[in-house]
Amino acid sequence: MCYAFAGSSLKRRTGGKLMYQTNTKVRWVDFVMISLGCALYAFGLVKINIANKLAEGGITGITLIIRYWLQIDPALSTIILNLPLIVIGYRYLGRTALIYTLFGTLSLSFFIWFWQRIPIQINIHHDLFIAGLLAGLLGGTGSGIVYRFGGTTGGTDIVARIFEKNQGISMGKTLLTLDAVVLSASLSYVDLRRMMYTLLASYVFSKIVTFTLEGAYAARGVIIISAQHEQIAQDIMQHLGRGVSYLHAMGGYSKKEYQAIYCVVSPSELMLLKHIVSDWDQRAFVSILSVNEVLGEGFSYDAPKRKLNLGGKSKKTY
Repeated sequence: MCYAFAGSSLKRRTGGKLMYQTNTKVRWVDFVMISLGCALYAFGLVKINIANKLAEGGITGITLIIRYWLQIDPALSTIILNLPLIVIGYRYLGRTALIYTLFGTLSLSFFIWFWQRIPIQINIHHDLFIAGLLAGLLGGTGSGIVYRFGGTTGGTDIVARIFEKNQGISMGKTLLTLDAVVLSASLSYVDLRRMMYTLLASYVFSKIVTFTLEGAYAARGVIIISAQHEQIAQDIMQHLGRGVSYLHAMGGYSKKEYQAIYCVVSPSELMLLKHIVSDWDQRAFVSILSVNEVLGEGFSYDAPKRKLNLGGKSKKTY
């Protein structure tokens, strides 16, 4: 079986094979919302960060360093830096994620170019505290919308995903390390005072992204009850790289016995998990729980190296 989970719906043919049915409505909504998110993020970057000489983490932070030292427009350097990463990360993204990442990267580049040419000024009377709050608010809201609708803007997300798949290092640790390196390098053109306000912006950014994704916690516990529990569990382990457990359950009314699936995933993986469940059983019962703390593989300590087997019984591609 082979399918992409975003922007399309699938129906099973006789014999268990899948046929594609393009769902243009869902796909265009995703594209529109990713564009909106990129527009908000770029607005905050241009009108708050750049205008008040605040730094930034990740690839965007590198573009600001390049802008200062080489006078290259961040709209251009965003594409230059991201395209090689997208090519390298192709095998880790999957077809749909690749399309959305390319679109997000190009949208971000366009809106950075666009806002630099629109004569809008936000007068905050040079108050860096307000600048830090606004930068985090606008950037976090924009990025949260992009992530919410299955997109990314490329950059360090791709690098973090490669390290997670190859080395078993969690994405959070990789992203934090890369941001720390970029922010340290940014001290070459911003003073320590502005760097502290940049850290404030980064803190607000992370909280707003979490709020936008409705992920107040680091993980989600998911209970799935379905007659297709074996197939669903196999795809969760294969495509999400998450472990599952079977729980013995009995219907209170029907008295029927079931094998319920329990697994823990990150908030960003919820959409893919929902598509996996839906493609096997649209009548499955799914309960999503907020998890205050997770101790174990892939969360509190590194997961072992995994090689995803895409050549087994299931050949679904996300």
